[in-house]
Amino acid sequence: MLNSDCTGMPGELKDCSVFIYDVREASQTFSKGNFGYPMSGGALELDLVEAAFLVQLNRLEVFHKKRKMEFTDLFDYASGIVEDFDIKYIVFKDLRERGFIVKPESGAFDLRVYPRGMLPSKSAPLYMVCAVSERSALNINNFLEEIAQSKDRGKQLLYGVVDEEGDLTYYKMAMLDPTGTLDPGARVGPTVGKLVTDRIFVFDSEGGERLRNEAFYGKYMQGVLQLSLIEGCYLIGTGELKVIDRNGRTIGEKELIEFGRKNQDEFDLRLKAYIDLRNRGLVVKTGFKYGTHFRVYEKSPDECHARYLVHAVPASIVTMWPDISRTVRLSGGVKKQILFCRISKELQYLEFKWFRP
Repeated sequence: MLNSDCTGMPGELKDCSVFIYDVREASQTFSKGNFGYPMSGGALELDLVEAAFLVQLNRLEVFHKKRKMEFTDLFDYASGIVEDFDIKYIVFKDLRERGFIVKPESGAFDLRVYPRGMLPSKSAPLYMVCAVSERSALNINNFLEEIAQSKDRGKQLLYGVVDEEGDLTYYKMAMLDPTGTLDPGARVGPTVGKLVTDRIFVFDSEGGERLRNEAFYGKYMQGVLQLSLIEGCYLIGTGELKVIDRNGRTIGEKELIEFGRKNQDEFDLRLKAYIDLRNRGLVVKTGFKYGTHFRVYEKSPDECHARYLVHAVPASIVTMWPDISRTVRLSGGVKKQILFCRISKELQYLEFKWFRP
């Protein structure tokens, strides 16, 4: 319980650690709360974030050069020598108060978290946690490395994001391999479509019905099937569509792609993601009304809701956490999973999910 009136045990601050030399007190601190690291001879070494937490609980009194340090003194000291100490402390404190055993971590992660009711000596960590400020940037390459490292250890990756008022939001991170039920090798063409402005219209009712009913391309408008440029480029590539201009001239795949680049933003990124998703047997539709590139179905849109919202991003994108937060909150509100498709030699799908530990 916070703000207890009890008197804490004495600890001595040295550089980046606090040491409890009384063997009995050290043993109790470690055995009852799994704080710190036992040393030879029976003393206990505490990380600064653990020491600050115990001081706030009034379970520890820290002395530096024989002077007692209040919580504010220790917090100020630690903030001066540990980068983002305030952020790490807020996340550590929150997880501890949720009943988890939490240990400071080095390297790519800030904390490791053990299952409730389990001791570190008898269990493996459940989560590897990165504690970050909402004002920090998220580099997608660093994120991939952190996912890989946590996966190699058999752990889940969490980000604890602290806003400017000290409130905390957790995001669970993972890589997914989405697949659908459509046969990506099935072909329904060929048919002819006409380029009008930046859409392609299939006036042949039989050809339009094949594209729509058998593979769920496009959308009908007064009996005419309209296709997006992205769909048109894909269907030219599979041999299911021939595109002509208003003069009847055939437009090849390369020419249509170049037209798309000139007339639509992020066309190459979206096209690569679209092709990959279609080749995975998924049905892909525009995600404009959700603020993403695509909404994606595992089977017929007539039989189910879209499971995923997919946004294509460059391989080395750096983004800010408020952007991630807006996108994740939106996807949660419409009960869909948000995936960021990282466009590289091999496309990768990254899931950001709001999470309560």
